[in-house]
Amino acid sequence: MALCLNQHMLSPIIFVVSVLCLLANHSIAEELPRFKHHLKPQQQSLNFLVVGDWGRKGNYNQSFVAHQMGIVGENLNIDFVISTGDNFYDDGLVGVDDPAFYESFVDIYTAPSLQKIWYSVLGNHDYRGDVEAQLSPILRQKDSRWLCLRSFILDGGIVEFFFVDTTPFVEKYFTEPEDHTYDWRGVLPRESYVAELLKNVDSALKQSNAKWKIVVGHHTIKTAGHHGNTQELEELLLPILKSNNVEAYINGHDHCLEHIIDKESGTQFFTSGGGSKAWRGDIKPWNPEELKLYHDGQGFMSVQITNTIADFVFYDVFGKVLHTWTISKEHKAAE
Repeated sequence: MALCLNQHMLSPIIFVVSVLCLLANHSIAEELPRFKHHLKPQQQSLNFLVVGDWGRKGNYNQSFVAHQMGIVGENLNIDFVISTGDNFYDDGLVGVDDPAFYESFVDIYTAPSLQKIWYSVLGNHDYRGDVEAQLSPILRQKDSRWLCLRSFILDGGIVEFFFVDTTPFVEKYFTEPEDHTYDWRGVLPRESYVAELLKNVDSALKQSNAKWKIVVGHHTIKTAGHHGNTQELEELLLPILKSNNVEAYINGHDHCLEHIIDKESGTQFFTSGGGSKAWRGDIKPWNPEELKLYHDGQGFMSVQITNTIADFVFYDVFGKVLHTWTISKEHKAAE
């Protein structure tokens, strides 16, 4: 048992060391795919919603969350929606003709205000299905809102978003898959894939001249929730965020709404993973000076960003405002 425990503990460490060794190879990083969102003339702010862990064919209050998203989206005249992954439960899509695409997305988010592009990343549940299906342009032909890639950049003018494929970072999906089958096409060899991705993200962040830099991924970096901190992201991705003065990391994975501020770096961690099934009933102890919100239930988040101010608002399944936070470019924040 002790040997098994030691191997279990050492496995992520060995992976991290392997990736760091590959990063030491100073090859030129390739550019991540880039998309541009053009602000309207005289538009002062970029407005969007964030939802994660949602695709359950309307069940577990998904439809109720979608309804409230439509109301808030109309009030804010949103530009787009960000999905933090786990788009289709329990095991992703089986192919491009899977009816779940309609049952969990097209026929659920029907409000006029939500007929905007959905910029989406993959979650671990999405990797249990046909990953290529979610990435396929065929889905965009079925619904032009859908845009899902492994990793990419969205240039919103005053802000740049860096979407990161976090599932391949997590060691246990490879070493302890349990009864799940993951679609690792395009990811193996894993160490090389992660090392290249980190180079690309670091390079893109360094080259960015945006006033705001926000990174989006599925997995948590810091959380008091059920899954806990993702060790591999803490050791490999977080240093890159800090060294490049990233204002915020937005994620899902934990089925809750959460806001943590790292007291040392000032980095903001926003979890919006309440798109459907929630109420796990567990929360880990956390420094109350850092933990600004933990809502063990369904909901979503809105963000409004100007040249100088970013406003984050969390809503529950009934549309009630749970928490608001403002960040200024002077890095002063206020409730």
